[in-house]
Amino acid sequence: MKTFFKKLKRQNKAFTLVETLVAIAIFTISITALMSVLGSGISNTTYAKTKMTATYLAQEGIEYIRNARDSLILKDGSGAWNGFTTSLINICDDNSGCGFNFTDITNYAVYECDDTDNSNDCKLKIDQTNGGYDMVVGGVDSGFTRRISVAEMMTEGEIKVTSTVSWTQGAGGSVTFSESLFNWIELPQ
Repeated sequence: MKTFFKKLKRQNKAFTLVETLVAIAIFTISITALMSVLGSGISNTTYAKTKMTATYLAQEGIEYIRNARDSLILKDGSGAWNGFTTSLINICDDNSGCGFNFTDITNYAVYECDDTDNSNDCKLKIDQTNGGYDMVVGGVDSGFTRRISVAEMMTEGEIKVTSTVSWTQGAGGSVTFSESLFNWIELPQ
């Protein structure tokens, strides 16, 4: 019986230093992998949120042009279409693009984007008084830039509006929407 207890005592030794270090290494690798997965998940969520905001801002750019068209046509009648499209095409060409700032439903301001002097013409700012994004003076830079371009189409009474929103946060990116708008007062038969 004495030899049995001696063998049993020798088999129940504590962990060795090597076994402890291996266990700590496995635990550290597991925690590192978990933190990496969590970090990439948070990064992907932030990118998705930014892209969704950019998508809404790009659609809003097209809605600004549509609202300006409808307001002018309702206010001035069918003759407003030609003046409206001529002024927009001259300012909002494909080379520089333009930005919009609505002050009220009948008064809109179009700004030509200009990258030569690093101006803030088409940078969207967060309006701290009303909330939301706009091209307000004194607002906080949102990190988004919206460029709207307008091109005349071959069909009379049709323009193509393209709204591109880009951002620089994180990896950066851009979203572009395009839509055709028509002179709905004088639609071709």
